[in-house]
Amino acid sequence: MLGTSNRIDIEIDKKQVHQYIGYDADYKLPARISSLIDEYIEHAHHLIEPSYSYVIKDIERVQGSIVVIEGLIIFESRVIGRLLEQCHKVAVFLVTIGARLEEMVCQLAEDGLILHATVLDAIGSDAAERVADFVQGRIEEMASAQGLVTSLRFSPGYCDWDIGQQKKIFRAVDGNSIGIRLTKECLMIPRKSISGVIGLGPPSGNVENYNPCKTCKKYNCPSRR
Repeated sequence: MLGTSNRIDIEIDKKQVHQYIGYDADYKLPARISSLIDEYIEHAHHLIEPSYSYVIKDIERVQGSIVVIEGLIIFESRVIGRLLEQCHKVAVFLVTIGARLEEMVCQLAEDGLILHATVLDAIGSDAAERVADFVQGRIEEMASAQGLVTSLRFSPGYCDWDIGQQKKIFRAVDGNSIGIRLTKECLMIPRKSISGVIGLGPPSGNVENYNPCKTCKKYNCPSRR
């Protein structure tokens, strides 16, 4: 099953933007910065071009840290193996907000407007997460209709899932269809893009509650959930 679209309405979360900039969510920002964020959130929509693509594939075998999915695509990760061992299917996805916002960030930085560039970059990061949230919601609805539940989403580079595994994501999903390409270092262009997997399994498998962060000792990890 394949899903692709570029028609998404997203709402930027100002508190998340604060955190991307480096402030605590509840920190009272100086009025100048707060108004700048509000202004950029209001006008950033014309720079954001959300697109996504995902495919649902059967899981053929999970053996320790090796996961083989339909199409002979092999993921290698202890965490992903644990995530998918109780799942029947896996959703492999790519999302992006396009390149326009990133280009404007670069232009602002070149003009010496570092604060403005930082704020807009943070808005772009949150926008990409909101697109990923939208896609996860679509997958959850589809899973529920089949009597299945979904896991948290995971991306290459998290925990022990090597960033080089991006190549496997791109084997499963055509990034070109939504304007994403992969560099030799396995980084995505445009930068405000997210890739990953979501497991689909029966309620009895406790799939939705698996979270490796609960037992991980990297307490300062920025991706901790």
